[in-house]
Amino acid sequence: MTQLSIPTTELYRLLVESVKDYAIFALDPNGYVVSWNPGAQRFKGYTAPEIIGKHFSVFYPPEDLAVNKPQIELEIAAEVGRLEDEGWRVRKDGTQFWANVIITALRGADGELVGFAKVTRDLTQRRAAELQAVEDARRIAAEEALRRAAEMRSTELADLLDRTQRQAEEIERRRNEADVANRTKTEFLAAMSHELRTPLNAIAGYVQLLLLGVRGPLTDEQSGDLTRIQRSQQHLLSLINDILNFSRLEAGAVTYNLGPVPLGTVLDAAAGMLGPQATAKRITFALEPCPPTVRALADASKFEQILLNLVSNAVKFTQPGGHVSIRCVVADHHVLTCVQDNGPGIPADRLADIFEPFVQLDRTLGNPREGVGLGLAISRDLARGMQGDLTVESTLGKGSTFTVSLKRVTAATDAESQAPSDGR
Repeated sequence: MTQLSIPTTELYRLLVESVKDYAIFALDPNGYVVSWNPGAQRFKGYTAPEIIGKHFSVFYPPEDLAVNKPQIELEIAAEVGRLEDEGWRVRKDGTQFWANVIITALRGADGELVGFAKVTRDLTQRRAAELQAVEDARRIAAEEALRRAAEMRSTELADLLDRTQRQAEEIERRRNEADVANRTKTEFLAAMSHELRTPLNAIAGYVQLLLLGVRGPLTDEQSGDLTRIQRSQQHLLSLINDILNFSRLEAGAVTYNLGPVPLGTVLDAAAGMLGPQATAKRITFALEPCPPTVRALADASKFEQILLNLVSNAVKFTQPGGHVSIRCVVADHHVLTCVQDNGPGIPADRLADIFEPFVQLDRTLGNPREGVGLGLAISRDLARGMQGDLTVESTLGKGSTFTVSLKRVTAATDAESQAPSDGR
């Protein structure tokens, strides 16, 4: 066996001083530095003269000093013989590094504590690598979770898109079916109206011939019967005309010949036709004069149809002794035609219903009325077709006011409509 030619103590000194990857130094029993190797100087930045004699607590950060960690570690090492710890340590320049520390209690032959051996290893890079690995793992896990969530969301969106597409197709199918059904209904109503009007017109013609005595003289009873037949025929023809007009409106088959219409002329014509009807029912009928300069953008025949329907309704729903009036009002760029009565009025929660097709609102406490409930629906559609509107205000027990609003035509608007186009 080869024998070393140097003493053991010298060998130990050379061993400690040659190791530069570890800080190896000794502490006295109170924690003061008594030895210092080159590795310790490299790790901590202190030279031997700078650090020997100072307490080893200078290597600990403030948070460790606050809890008296250096003294506690010495006490544990003294009690159990050895302590190993990892944590932040402080260099001379104030920077910190992550250290693995082993403190070993040194005892003499009699067992008395003579100091501590302290070995420190710099694990900053390893800790950084471990933390980076943990961070990478977290990032990868988060990315994987996001990827799975995105895939799931993509699947959900695809399912939603598929359901939406199927719903859209179903809605389109039902819309097409509704269009077909609506066209079929419209065509049926038009055909039915036409087929019914032909015999009704024949009935009217033959009744007229009989009333004129073409077939011979009539008794008073026969004349009365024929008159009742004539009224029934006219009423039925009116209902059929309403249905035909409504079907044409629904089908978009109504055309409008819009132009400046003097309101006074149409109002006078309506009053002339319906005034006798009001007088016969002992209803006061009043037409407020409308200046001849007041003109509206309208189709004259359709505006007259609306007005006749409104006045006829007012007379029908107003009790004997009541009154019905018509007046025109100029309001900014519109002209308003108001038909007012003092009939029973309309409940506030039913005002919108009266413009719905086939709705008959009982304004006389349950008494049935003639008609199919299309007059107001047709009138509002006609008003809107002329770029206007039909509205109603009513107080239960006091009466109603129906207002047709149409665009006003003035000399300025006439000139503007007739001005030559600049091509733009």
